Amino acid sequence: MRARPSRAVSLLVTSVVLTGLLIPGATAQPGGPEPGAGPGAGPEAAAPATVDLADIPGEPPVRPSPAATPELFGSDCDTEIDGSQVTAYCHNGYPETDLLRLHVECERWWDLDGDGAAVSLDPAGRVRLTGRCWKEVRTAWVSHQRP
Repeated sequence: MRARPSRAVSLLVTSVVLTGLLIPGATAQPGGPEPGAGPGAGPEAAAPATVDLADIPGEPPVRPSPAATPELFGSDCDTEIDGSQVTAYCHNGYPETDLLRLHVECERWWDLDGDGAAVSLDPAGRVRLTGRCWKEVRTAWVSHQRP
């Protein structure tokens, strides 16, 4: 197995190579502007390119630590709407208990929306939640809460 050079060594070698390529070009340029240079060639265009070795860091910059991964929580639920009936099938694949609540919003203004009672779902457990409206269902969803 071949050893890989560290990042600091790679940066140092790259900076030395670039410096070696820039210095001969900087010393070979004439002192004044070229005779065939157009009106856009000013002192900035004729200035030699120099690299100050003190400006090159010896070590790469320190990366900030990655953000903490969010804690996984919440059951996976599939909600089915069939006419005026709502059924949600939930499975808790996480190691914490999840309190589930089915919310049903009805289409008609006179039809009462429903918020079901909280149901505790243990890890690796499954549950079926049901709700209904008198007529059509506008939308339904399941909310999750820590106990």
